[in-house]
Amino acid sequence: MTKLLIIGAGKSASALVRYLDANAQENNLQILIADKDMQAAKKSAAYPSTKAIELDIFNTEERQKQIKAADMVVSMLPARFHIEVAKDCVNFGKNMATASYVSDEMAALDEEVKTKGLTFMNEIGVDPGVDHMSAMKVIDEIRDKGGKLILFESFTGGLVAPESDDNLWNYKFTWNPRNVVVAGQGGPAKFIQEGKYKYIPYQRLFRRTEFLEVPGYGQFEGLANRNSLAYREVYGIEDIPTLYRGTLRRVGFSKAWNVFVQLGVTDDTYTLEDSEHMTYREFFNTFLPYSPTDSVELKLRHSLKIDQDDLLWEKLLDLDIFNNKKTIGIKNATPAQALQSILEEKWMLKPDDKDMIVMYHKFGYELDGQKKQIDSTMVSIGEDQTFTAMSRTVGLPLGIAIIKMIKKEITRPGVLRPIYPEIYKPILKELEEHGIEFTETQTEYLGYNPHNLK
Repeated sequence: MTKLLIIGAGKSASALVRYLDANAQENNLQILIADKDMQAAKKSAAYPSTKAIELDIFNTEERQKQIKAADMVVSMLPARFHIEVAKDCVNFGKNMATASYVSDEMAALDEEVKTKGLTFMNEIGVDPGVDHMSAMKVIDEIRDKGGKLILFESFTGGLVAPESDDNLWNYKFTWNPRNVVVAGQGGPAKFIQEGKYKYIPYQRLFRRTEFLEVPGYGQFEGLANRNSLAYREVYGIEDIPTLYRGTLRRVGFSKAWNVFVQLGVTDDTYTLEDSEHMTYREFFNTFLPYSPTDSVELKLRHSLKIDQDDLLWEKLLDLDIFNNKKTIGIKNATPAQALQSILEEKWMLKPDDKDMIVMYHKFGYELDGQKKQIDSTMVSIGEDQTFTAMSRTVGLPLGIAIIKMIKKEITRPGVLRPIYPEIYKPILKELEEHGIEFTETQTEYLGYNPHNLK
């Protein structure tokens, strides 16, 4: 019997646990789901092969007891907490998997993990994860043909599915709302375009977007992620002249979101006085000039030069931000926390709503003296609020990797990403069986078109 310890029973655990349970009998697997919230653990452990336990990861003695008793550990905790679990796994000689980015602290464990012959599989969710595997598949195929990669653009978006898209923003929260509200902060977006380094500061980020067409799903806009340059080393494309990674939204979202950025209501660095009793209207008025005569609406339109008949204005009204009865209800809230509270009222998925993951890669390359391009797209629609597209595209690749590690089909030692053919090929193949598959199209090479940027 293989004892698998999953620490954390958040939203992304649903598809993961369902997949693991479906493969439990064949692999003689016993799944223990641990969470500080026993109710959350019990909800996830609603399968024959699963059991729920209460675990506070800050209780070192109890955490180490559970990790020592397991054969393998999966951390579904917030990223900043992985490292303590990882250190325990090194000490007790346990393989580990997580969907999160490799932190500097995690990377520092690489030599010790290799020395002990352990596998720590990281970045095996959707973004990062499916993006790595689908990109490396095409990049390696281009290399194998003797081609030279000259352009790589990659975009991922967690969005509302078309059949559940019923607001003017064409958007609902499909993941952690906080990450949406503070997205892009903490430094400029960095990328390289035709050999020239480019930087987009936060205050300009939402006005510099690229348009993309996904067959069957219409037009989207892509805005730059914080640091595209890190992927040169990860993918082995250090000399590539154009590299750009971004986030997808429906066209028009970024222009409207920029209103919040320019007002300063996405700031998370200070708290507001009496935020608990502040109405929505008072909150927005806090960031506008004083006037004894002008209304909040008029001041906002004048301050940001928004016409009354502009669709952007309709989007703001759609959020009910000028309501003078509804309150923020959060003590000592930052502006970002207050904004999140307002948006959650309008943008949470309804019981019958479905979400959607969209991924889009562009590969430009030279082969036999000619420039060519491959576009690769993937769209996944969720089932419901529990088995979302987000949980499936995070949970399935993670689950597949876990089973392959248990079966000794993945044995490469070290702190890993799924960028190696022996890892990504079988995982991508199985993902296709679950409907997560890419459509690759050979197109005319267009290069990086700066006229797409507005």
